[in-house]
Amino acid sequence: ETAPHVSSSSLRVSTDFFTLLLPNNPTMSIATFETSMGTFKAELYTDKMPITCGNFIDLANSGFYDGIHFHRVIPNFMNQFGCPHAKDPNSPRAGTGGPSGGTTFQSCDGKTISRTSDGGIPDELTERITNDVGTLSMANTGQPQSGGSQFFINVAHNSFLDWFDRSTPSAHPVFGKVTEGVDLVKKISQVPTRSDNPIQPIKMIKVRVA
Repeated sequence: ETAPHVSSSSLRVSTDFFTLLLPNNPTMSIATFETSMGTFKAELYTDKMPITCGNFIDLANSGFYDGIHFHRVIPNFMNQFGCPHAKDPNSPRAGTGGPSGGTTFQSCDGKTISRTSDGGIPDELTERITNDVGTLSMANTGQPQSGGSQFFINVAHNSFLDWFDRSTPSAHPVFGKVTEGVDLVKKISQVPTRSDNPIQPIKMIKVRVA
């Protein structure tokens, strides 16, 4: 006897239909960053970091990051971005802001997550992904649930920032990695600065995840 034939096409259709029903469709994993210096793209680790990625996708696709400037860039270290105060490139408050407190978003595994009163999200210190060149990592103050909208892109292998590296108390979870435009990211880190802030402002025109 031959085994029953299962149509792969019908299986695929039903699977696609199911994923469309999930919040923040898990197939959305490529972030496109359009900046005043050019465009780069990154893969988001939606399966390994569902909370952190869900927060990022919510902010990116709602336009939260549009018009914000990189407020801190350091060659051979990293580029930091995502503070709403940095819509003014010279704001003295740049680096202190985040999402509105008490707001909610959908994690990539379908759960509803509430941000703290300060806009912070749960610390997703679960996956041993190192802060290597090109990785996206959450910025925080060192206090629990202090990560919100700010993140940085490593331009060196900064293993001392890993939550599982005990050489320092730093704990910055990685949630994605640049797949196109790493040279641009490094170029951004090398621009002339004043107190680590680019003298010629570098604007994020928009970030979208698809």
